[in-house]
Amino acid sequence: QVQFVESGGGLVQAGGSLRLSCAASGSPFSFNTIGWYRQAPGKQRELVAGISNSGGTNYVDSVKGRFTISRDNAKNTVYLQMNSLIPADTAVYYCNADRFPFAAVIRGRTSLIASWGQGTQVTVSS
Repeated sequence: QVQFVESGGGLVQAGGSLRLSCAASGSPFSFNTIGWYRQAPGKQRELVAGISNSGGTNYVDSVKGRFTISRDNAKNTVYLQMNSLIPADTAVYYCNADRFPFAAVIRGRTSLIASWGQGTQVTVSS
């Protein structure tokens, strides 16, 4: 059974940076997409960045050019480097893996492989 543990969140001023880590147990990289998701207060959880099992990356427009997703297969860890943070990035960030590719997940077709972890809180002050 695959499980994910997120870390690295915190309080940062607008324009600052944070690097999130997601440690995975099991074999999550055999699935189609490893993704970082976020859920802001009062909003639905959304996928913001994904990396495929071939290493291709995808981002939603709101984070493109500011966030970078990467992974270390040897450590079974996925990272999210977040630069130029803005208050709208404030959310709890989670990682998970999906059997469908990024484009399908964005359109609502999803089959997650793990339960949601506790996530890590990111707060960006103005």
